[in-house]
Amino acid sequence: MAMPVIALVLVVAAFAMPVSKLRQASRVPRIHDITTDTDRPPQFVSIVPLRAAAPNPVEYGGPQVATQQRQGYPDVQPLTLPLPPNQAFDRALATARRLGWEIVASDPPSGRIEATDTTFWFGFKDDVVIRVAAAPNGSRVDVRSLSRVGLSDVGTNAARIRKYFAALRDAS
Repeated sequence: MAMPVIALVLVVAAFAMPVSKLRQASRVPRIHDITTDTDRPPQFVSIVPLRAAAPNPVEYGGPQVATQQRQGYPDVQPLTLPLPPNQAFDRALATARRLGWEIVASDPPSGRIEATDTTFWFGFKDDVVIRVAAAPNGSRVDVRSLSRVGLSDVGTNAARIRKYFAALRDAS
């Protein structure tokens, strides 16, 4: 009697993750490029060669993608830190490292950090660019997270930006 119950539990567990992802995919925009600045998204530079074989281009999708993002993720906005740009940059870089991202480039004069994050379950590589710039009350931090493959990221890139900003706010 125990064996059929165990087998049923294993089958349900095996299908739970894909079904959960399908449900989530139906509730989010079908996009794979999320940025806190849809008018002037941070640009990838050093990561471009690493994406040579990636089906998704590094060029931002423009107004159509921006509209979908604003509708699906209205909370994904720039973060202002009450720090001068050099301190905000150091904190931004340390936070990316703490999250386990692979740092590809770090350019303090331009305020740009480029990194790659690998998803836990499926091992997808997504690229991230962070821009730190002077702002009236300290520094403005913009982030762009772009999937290398897939038409939809199923909300992963927006979740990554939210998690990064939460960790960045908590860093001291």
